[in-house]
Amino acid sequence: MKKRYAASVVPLVMASLLVSACNKEAGDSNASKSNEGGTPAAEINMTGYPIVKDKVTLKFVSPKNPLAPSFGEMTFFKNLEAQSNVHIEWNNIASDGYQEKKNLLLATNDLPDAFYNAQFSDFDLIKYGSEGTIIPLENLIDKYMPNLKKLFEARPDLKAVVTAPDGHIYSLPYAEEMNLINMPNQMFINKKWLDQLNLKVPTTLDEYHDALKAFKDNNVNGKGTVIPLSWWFQGWCGNEGDLLGMFGAPDVTTDDHRIVKDGKVHYSLALPEYKEAIAYYHTWYKEGLIDKEIASMDGEKLKAKGKTTDETLGSFIWWEGAEIVGEERMKDYVLMPPLKNKEGQILIGKSNYSEYSRDSFVITKANKHPEITARWVDQLYEPKTAIQAHWGPIGEVYKEENGKLVNLPVPQGTTAGEYRIKVAPGGPVVITKDAFGKLVEMEPRAKQRLDELQKHYFPYQVKENYPFVFFSAEDLEQINQIETQLKEYTKQMKAKWLMEGGVEKEWDGYLKKLDQIGLQKLLQIYQKGYDDFKKNNS
Repeated sequence: MKKRYAASVVPLVMASLLVSACNKEAGDSNASKSNEGGTPAAEINMTGYPIVKDKVTLKFVSPKNPLAPSFGEMTFFKNLEAQSNVHIEWNNIASDGYQEKKNLLLATNDLPDAFYNAQFSDFDLIKYGSEGTIIPLENLIDKYMPNLKKLFEARPDLKAVVTAPDGHIYSLPYAEEMNLINMPNQMFINKKWLDQLNLKVPTTLDEYHDALKAFKDNNVNGKGTVIPLSWWFQGWCGNEGDLLGMFGAPDVTTDDHRIVKDGKVHYSLALPEYKEAIAYYHTWYKEGLIDKEIASMDGEKLKAKGKTTDETLGSFIWWEGAEIVGEERMKDYVLMPPLKNKEGQILIGKSNYSEYSRDSFVITKANKHPEITARWVDQLYEPKTAIQAHWGPIGEVYKEENGKLVNLPVPQGTTAGEYRIKVAPGGPVVITKDAFGKLVEMEPRAKQRLDELQKHYFPYQVKENYPFVFFSAEDLEQINQIETQLKEYTKQMKAKWLMEGGVEKEWDGYLKKLDQIGLQKLLQIYQKGYDDFKKNNS
């Protein structure tokens, strides 16, 4: 998943954007030249491999999960190098510090040839594209990327995803059409402990409360270390969105808190339903039912608590239980069906996360071989190569049978998710829905999740969400300024109210503060973007 907007505003952005707009004709001329002085087309093998006769080295920057090896050590990239005769010199940056270091590289003009898994926000793409720090790619796609060009011809909607409001393509797309991302939360509960206490799997919010309280009051693990409920606070997945949403405003996209009701865009954290919800769950926190460290909980901390020597978690929110507690311990847990709220209703949020993104790969102005780079990255848009980049290579994750990639067993001692991190780099790939069953066998865990969602969650999911809008430069400037402050303030207040209470007393002042930050202007921009998207895609 990708963050949509930069964490901070870059000074003088609007000045640079306005200058670039005034010089659009010159920019188009530069775009048509791609990157003058690059590799002559005659030296590039356009129909087969290797891409070049004499080995070429390119320098790429990419974030990396702590569990993953250096990308240069991955079998996948070793295979690509043998095929293409292009060597990639990787600068892998730890995921936690990637955005800061990426921004520093851009600010100091210390540029690689390309950013892989680039994580450029829309704001970044417009800013650095208009300035010329990253180069437009449409002509490179047309001349040197036959796989992607063919895909765009068959799927113009994918081309539209990466086409900026100024008409240029500054970055390459990612897509995985599995219909899993719109529901990033599931609730799991310790069935062994329920059985121990002669309790049924909860079906209502009140029953859930009573089960969690029973876990705590009965010291059910015998160690005094029971954590009745935990989750990733404000996480992109495994978050509190549907807990809060039971009160009438389901919101599972903690990046922006945009929800849509009957065509109107709302900021979920400014709704009275949110006020009621946070006041209610404060009572759970006071009773000791919610992890006392909840405000600092992230995915890695949640996994650590799930894998303690003694079983401690009574219930948790995630989207694959084994990732939190491990395959063996998962036998003690069950997926909890969506809960009925106090009115007997079931309300499940629909996230704004998209199966598509436009920030997977960018080429910088420092690149002396943009044509070779384009030809190299186009390999990843060949369907079977895309599958291996996304999940792992043949021989490690798959075997090939009758033209289809079939899953091998996951090595003992690891989960499918952990193993995937170690062998698959992700990146600029597109895996369309028609690939499943035809070119690749869906992962067992993905099959299970899809079946669970279709059975338990999708029937109760809200119908509307906010679409994947590519805002104008001017709108992005205002969004970035306002949203950054809103996120910081609302997260701080959510943590305070959840743990210390006080929402009823402080609510009116809170709303005034949101408006002072610029919430109403932000909602106007959101609404216009929503209306324009619907009009253009009707």
